[in-house]
Amino acid sequence: MRDLNHNIVCRKVTRALFPGDPHRTILTITRRGGDRVTAEATSWQKEQVSRAYVHALATQGGYTICDWNVDKDGVDITLRSGGLMVDIQLKCTQKPRSVRGGFSFDLDIETYDKLRAPDRSAPGHLALLIVPPDIDRWVTHQPDSIVLACHGYWASLQGQKAANSSVTTAIHLPEHQLLTVSAMSTMFDAARRMTGVGSWGVN
Repeated sequence: MRDLNHNIVCRKVTRALFPGDPHRTILTITRRGGDRVTAEATSWQKEQVSRAYVHALATQGGYTICDWNVDKDGVDITLRSGGLMVDIQLKCTQKPRSVRGGFSFDLDIETYDKLRAPDRSAPGHLALLIVPPDIDRWVTHQPDSIVLACHGYWASLQGQKAANSSVTTAIHLPEHQLLTVSAMSTMFDAARRMTGVGSWGVN
């Protein structure tokens, strides 16, 4: 499809943004000559859509959420289920870096060290949300629903080794570790093992 007035070409292509659904297509917009027309979302827009995504999953899973308004300890969100807690650092990108078997994200060392620290009372995780390049596609309104066109992956950083770099370290987020309600249950299993909750005998 061509828009002669704006010298723009639109086409549908299959993208690697949806590895679990290789037949899914998204609309890309390019200028004549090949340059993609995309609007880089601001950091607060990425942060807020990430929080909305996690809030929706946690609500479905029956978990409560604490949103930290200051990222002092490398944590954006803490999930809670009874006495168990799970800490998550949220990242969001319109330009995911695909690697074999998943995605890679360069996390700053300060945050990495906080999330992997052995003296935490809640296991630390990194969650990477991938959103479409075109911000207009992030949310689609349907007659009976609102579709959030994004997907996330997670990695546990609890107990990981120290990084070799002093600036950033590449975190691998396996494609099979989709950020879902089931994944949150797995995170709480780790929290249960770490704290020993549920392993105590009844006196």
